[in-house]
This record gives sequence, structure tokens and C-alpha cells, in this order.
Amino acid sequence: MKSLHRLAAWTGVAFVACALWLAAQPAFAQGGQGKYPNKPVRFVVPYAPGGLPDTVARILGKALGDKWGQQVLIDNRPGGNGVVSAQFVASSAADGYTLLVTDNSMFSINPALYPKLPYDPKKDFVPISLTARAPLYLAINPSIPANTLQEFVALIKANPGKYSYGSSGIGSTHHLCTEAMKATLGLNIVHVPFKGTGQSVPAVVAGDVAAVFSAGPSVFGFAKTGKIKLIGVNSARRATLSPNLPTIAETLIPGFDFAPTIGVFAAAGTPADIVRQVSEDVAQVVKVAAVIEQMQTLGIDPVGGSAEEYAALLKEDTERYAKAVKAAGVKME
Repeated sequence: MKSLHRLAAWTGVAFVACALWLAAQPAFAQGGQGKYPNKPVRFVVPYAPGGLPDTVARILGKALGDKWGQQVLIDNRPGGNGVVSAQFVASSAADGYTLLVTDNSMFSINPALYPKLPYDPKKDFVPISLTARAPLYLAINPSIPANTLQEFVALIKANPGKYSYGSSGIGSTHHLCTEAMKATLGLNIVHVPFKGTGQSVPAVVAGDVAAVFSAGPSVFGFAKTGKIKLIGVNSARRATLSPNLPTIAETLIPGFDFAPTIGVFAAAGTPADIVRQVSEDVAQVVKVAAVIEQMQTLGIDPVGGSAEEYAALLKEDTERYAKAVKAAGVKME
């Protein structure tokens, strides 16, 4: 009988100890699913395949998939200037298995453009990591009598209203970047919006507009054949692929930085340990030589960083774009 009592006592102690151990384990705190990730992870991209965020998502997804031993699925959900994807991710389970990979427009531009958004950039999402930065190049038609940023600005000032520039659409980074430049330097150059760089870049090649800001892959080929001239970049630092090309920040406007950035976000409420792990894993894979080569070949600079650093950057971006939107006098319904 004493043996039975002793066995029962030891069983009770063991049960309590086991329960306490399980409660302390992060994996079980995530709903008993085991080590993250233990199933495929979905990257939701708010644009059609082929764009900058989609390209980064695919390169990053492959690298993380190899590291995790789990497939990373790319789910393109274009529509509503990012609204469709934002609502989908925000309403998904906050378990780290549905993540948003997007550029900064959804979080830094849309709040300034739209009086009401069906998602709250601050309350509905958690920033995980800045993944990449892709500078935009200022390209001009060869017929324009300017070969440097300074000469181009002087030409525009001497001929107010004579020249035009193209963009990939009203409220796009390309549009707001140029409007910020116009406002700061007091330029009078006419805006001609197009439906994407697939239209705006051919327009500058044809001479329909004098200039355009565009990502490297869209203009490098034309520059090599002399169909356009590249005179500067809109990032804070010189681009990796064109170190001899000056920045607007160093030549005309100190601190000027409108290079698109691409980052990873999770739904609000995602466990902090998952956010930290994904952030750390992203920072590791973007340092892999193959990933660096893939991105830089496309004019993309891999970055990586903590969630806190990314949140601070988004705050700066939001303030910067709010000023550009005000300068452009743009409001979307």
C-alpha cells in the first residue's frame, strides 16, 4: 500500500514537472505545432509576377526555404493598390505562416494618399525585416542637351513648363520622387502619368517625355545602346551596379532618398519569437553570396535588419512621402 501511495505521489510530481516544462517551451506556446516552421510558409505579394517585390520574394523565399527545410509559396494577390493583399494577411492566423512581402508604398505612401484605408498600417501589421533596397535611375532622352544632374536642373529652370517627365502612375514612387525634387529645387516640369514602367520607359526612349525615374533592369539595356542617358540615382548612397553615377543627395539635395524598399510583414499578434526568428533568418540569407549576386545583378541591394530598425525606417519614410504627396497636391479617393 505504501508503495502505491509513493508511486502516486511520484506520478503527481512528474505530471506537474512535465506540465511546467511544456508551458515553458516556445514551440508549445505557438499552439503545439512544434518548431517554426514545420509546414510551408506563404509569402503574399500585392503585385503581379515580375515586379520588384515579387522578384525579391522569390529570391528570398528560395533561400529561406533551403534554410528552413520547408517550401515557401509565393501568392500574388494584386488589386486595390495593395488593399487586397493587406486585408488577406491581416485577417489570416497570426502564426507566422502567412507573411506579406511588399514595397514601402503600402505603409509609407498609401496613408498619405488615401483619406481612408481598409487596413491600418500600424495596428494590423508587425514589421519583420527590411529585405532589400532598389534605387531608381533618372533617365533622359539623348536629345536633351544635358549630361549631368546639374545641367538637367539648369535646363529645366531655364525653360519652365517646356519639358515633361513620365511616371508609372499618380502616387507611385517614381511620381512622388520627382515631385519632391521639383518642390525642393523649384522646377517647372510637366507630369505625364503612365500605367507602369512598361509604358513610361518606352516613352522616354521615344522622346515623348524628357525624363523618367525607373529601376535599373528597365533602363540598363537602353542605356547601353545609347537610347537613353542615365544621369543620377535617387538613393542616399551610390548604387552598387553604377558606382560612378552620382546621387541626387550628394549633388543637389542633401538627404534625398526615395529608393524603393522591400520588406517582410506579419499580421499583428504574431508571436514575438517567430518575428525575431524570421528577422534573424532574413538577415542571414541576404548575406549569402548567391543571394547577393542574384539581387545585385538586377539592381537590387540586399539589406536585412531587425524589426525595430525596420519600424524606425518606415516612420522616416512615412514622413518623407507625406511631404512629397503634399507637394504634389495629390489625393486619391
